[in-house]
Amino acid sequence: MNHMDPTGESAQGSAPAGAYEAASLDQPDPTAVEMASGEAVDREISVEETAQLLAEEAANATIGPSSLEAIAEEAQLPQPPLPERPRPVLPIPRRMRSVSGRYRSPAASYQLELRVDVDRTRPMNRVSGDFYQISGGTTSYFGSFVVHSPSISVTPTTVTIRGLGQFTFPAGAPLVQVTIPRRLILQPPAPATVQFFRTSGAPGASYQCPFESVFFRTVRLETDRVSDVTTPVFSSYNTGSLPSGGPPRTLSVVSAYAEAGIQMLPTAGTDVINIAEAGDARWSDAELHASMERHFTLWRDLPQWAVWLLVAQLHEYGPGLLGIMFDQRGRQRQGCAVFHAGLGGVTPQQLRAQLFTYTHELGHCFNLLHSWQKALATPPGVNRPNSLSWMNYPWRYPLGGEPAFWAAFPFQFDDGELVHLRHAFRNHIVMGGNDFAVGAGLEDTAFLASPVRDTSGLRLEIRAPKTVALGEPVVVKLALSAADGGPRTVHPYLHPNLGVVQIAIRKPDGRVLVYDPIIDHCVGPASATVTASEPIEDSAYIGYGCDGFYFDQAGTYQVRAIYPALDGSQVASNILNLRVRHPVTAAEEELADLFFGEAQGMLLCLLGSDAESLAGGTKAFEEVLAKHGKHPMANYARLILGVNAAREFKLVTPDTESRLAVRKPKAEESAQLLSAAIHSGLLDPITQDMAASRLADCQARLGDEKAAAETRDKLMRKAARKAAAAAR
Repeated sequence: MNHMDPTGESAQGSAPAGAYEAASLDQPDPTAVEMASGEAVDREISVEETAQLLAEEAANATIGPSSLEAIAEEAQLPQPPLPERPRPVLPIPRRMRSVSGRYRSPAASYQLELRVDVDRTRPMNRVSGDFYQISGGTTSYFGSFVVHSPSISVTPTTVTIRGLGQFTFPAGAPLVQVTIPRRLILQPPAPATVQFFRTSGAPGASYQCPFESVFFRTVRLETDRVSDVTTPVFSSYNTGSLPSGGPPRTLSVVSAYAEAGIQMLPTAGTDVINIAEAGDARWSDAELHASMERHFTLWRDLPQWAVWLLVAQLHEYGPGLLGIMFDQRGRQRQGCAVFHAGLGGVTPQQLRAQLFTYTHELGHCFNLLHSWQKALATPPGVNRPNSLSWMNYPWRYPLGGEPAFWAAFPFQFDDGELVHLRHAFRNHIVMGGNDFAVGAGLEDTAFLASPVRDTSGLRLEIRAPKTVALGEPVVVKLALSAADGGPRTVHPYLHPNLGVVQIAIRKPDGRVLVYDPIIDHCVGPASATVTASEPIEDSAYIGYGCDGFYFDQAGTYQVRAIYPALDGSQVASNILNLRVRHPVTAAEEELADLFFGEAQGMLLCLLGSDAESLAGGTKAFEEVLAKHGKHPMANYARLILGVNAAREFKLVTPDTESRLAVRKPKAEESAQLLSAAIHSGLLDPITQDMAASRLADCQARLGDEKAAAETRDKLMRKAARKAAAAAR
């Protein structure tokens, strides 16, 4: 269908968002010297200073044109007319209003939200905007653009910003010119005029955009607290309380984002969720996800600028887990949680950790990855493990660890993250927009390449069955030991769900994916000691993640894990070859169909759930038991249903009175399911021990203390045999 694109050129249809994006223009060249990210200017700078800096950069540039004039000259295109320069006058000291901020045109066929970023604090020297199409009472997002390298012309009366835009749609008029009259500080802000030009130089559409805000984006923040949180919910921290980089100032979560140009608007009041009725006060991933869908009053199944932060006491992973962004299913990135068991308190160190973790988890909701994981984005970015950013881990800082990080940390996002927060295409950042990281698909096989040299003194092993059936859950076992006898001090985080170890999967068609867990867990510093005979071990289900099912076709796969050591070494595991078998019988075909499904994948990751949105997956696993109960794969269904039945399930509800719905454990049902799964011999040892521990709890609840004691005794004897073998 023909339509007019909002830049003024007729186009056929509309390309998907991102189809015409180029790679980021500010990615550092690995051959260049990288500036320390703490060197950003903390004072406000004027648009004249910005223009002067850009002019000096252009004069010293040796590679390629950087201004619109040079681009037009190189392409032999006519240039848009420049405004007439006024005659020079005697300078009169006057304080002029800054022009950076958000502008918005009146509602018409198309409405433009414009973001100008050329002065004030830490200008990124960009212009960007989002188009909305208006039809009657309906407003729909149409597309976005950004000008990465504009030229800036400044006169006493006018600021003119021009450059070639990158668009999410095929723009007929891609050259962008923004003109803003200059005003004195005591005068109201002037509107911006946005004129689009075709490549021929002919003018396209024009928009008059009144000034709206000094903030580039505005987000509503709903914060709720669980009643067992005994320490205060974080309020503010004075960054001068302890040694740090950057100027000392008092920061809250709201002001930390305000410094980045993002306005966080807290919703009225903070709800307290009474957990007194719960027998188990620890929170599981499944409970957090289900509670957000039920309770978050701003939650909608659509992209919107709203986010939920839950302040809880303890996650079932223990006090080492400080926070998670748990919303990575359906409309993603709408919720996160922090845990005061590892954060709570009022000392300067504790307040600093709270500010960092609250800001960090909300950063994930804006679609920011960890500093060392930027290459997992689509399109891939450049990993920045040395970044002094909210999105790094202080204890992972390779230039001196946690003390060096805090001593230099300026309490800010790095420049690449600031560009994303202010100028990312709308669906790349808005909560409920594109999936977290947009996708982790990589064509680069470097993740599977062996290191040229490894002097870390560590050995990482990955093991799994050599063959699995199509649809069968893929569980790998990871073991980290000292390669040269040891002992070696390491961090203990082997499970890929904890955001440290990465697992690369080469599919039968040659594509390489990095396993991207559905929930991003953020952990605090911890250490362990390994020797050649005393490794640390963990097992992980890696069959389903943010990219869907990874082992979804028959054929041979290659799997390798990468462990980042405390000294910055990247320890590569062996390459695991795993074959997924073709279904042979009709029963195997049906089993594969029953295991493949988004809800089933989520349940396998969460070890079951009571969430209404996942009820279809629970029904599929119940059908597996009813129709294929004797097949070995049925034991995975027993495990998922049994673990979920064994636990108390807490659900935060919209009910203003009770707030928390608690489903008690189904001990008898769980005991039957878990006993069968454990005795099947199908489970890996770590998963079997977890299931046995929950079985013992269920047996005790049923009053069968003898059976519970026998189950626990088997676990203790197994642990003793393992310790004796390690000692030998």
